[in-house]
Amino acid sequence: MALASHPPASFSASSSSFFAHQRVSVNLLSDSRSNSNYSTNLPASICKASWQEVAGVVILSAIPFTAVKAIANSPLGESLQRRLEERKKLAVQQSSKFKALAQKARKESFWYGEERPRWLGPISYQYPTYLSGELPGDYGFDVAGLAQDPVAFQKYFNFEILHARWAMLAALGALVPEVLDLSGAFHFIEPVWWRVGYSKLKVGPEYARYCGVEALEPLGIYLPGDINYPGGILFDPLKLSKDPVSFEELKVKEIKNGRLAMIAWLGFSIQAALTGAQCWVF
Repeated sequence: MALASHPPASFSASSSSFFAHQRVSVNLLSDSRSNSNYSTNLPASICKASWQEVAGVVILSAIPFTAVKAIANSPLGESLQRRLEERKKLAVQQSSKFKALAQKARKESFWYGEERPRWLGPISYQYPTYLSGELPGDYGFDVAGLAQDPVAFQKYFNFEILHARWAMLAALGALVPEVLDLSGAFHFIEPVWWRVGYSKLKVGPEYARYCGVEALEPLGIYLPGDINYPGGILFDPLKLSKDPVSFEELKVKEIKNGRLAMIAWLGFSIQAALTGAQCWVF
């Protein structure tokens, strides 16, 4: 194929001709039989725009930052800053009081400490001494010795909470479409859980896990808890953590239901892989 040469493109402004002409030459070499080999020679192009356009972009980009800085330096901004600091100080004090009450409730709870239930019940067994019952759902089960390192133990617990919550959502998402279809309330094109959809439900506390509990402080929103139980208006709108005693029990119930959901999800997956049938088999 012959060389294809394009004429230069010209741009003119009303006041001056600021940009020079640019020539772009493209060399296309191909085999007449296979038409598979191409060679191009494209010189780097220069973005062309008038000075008015450049000035407009700069001004529009600077307006938000200038406005924020002006507000921050104004009496209004200083007043807002003082109010945020006061709110944060009060929130920290309340959080410290709640943590102290939570520690007290955990020591007095049936589900924590040395007198907590164990996974073998009344059967005599040499349980690991490093499992002291500080975390919810600790039944003294660690046959692989994963919790000997306290740092690793906390990391594994964080992972377990994460997978437990996802498993509970996944189990619910697997059952609901098929129940709705079988009951006639709603008919899906393919009422099988692995074909219904691909959207994900985001678990609220996972935002705090990845962004940190202090990520929303610049907006005046304080999360009094930790990465697993952030609390606050965003992650505890029903105020379930208001009572420290019941909240510590709810933590145990959550991890127990999460473990059950992980086992259920494993069963769903095995059933789907072996039979290709739905969750409900009659």
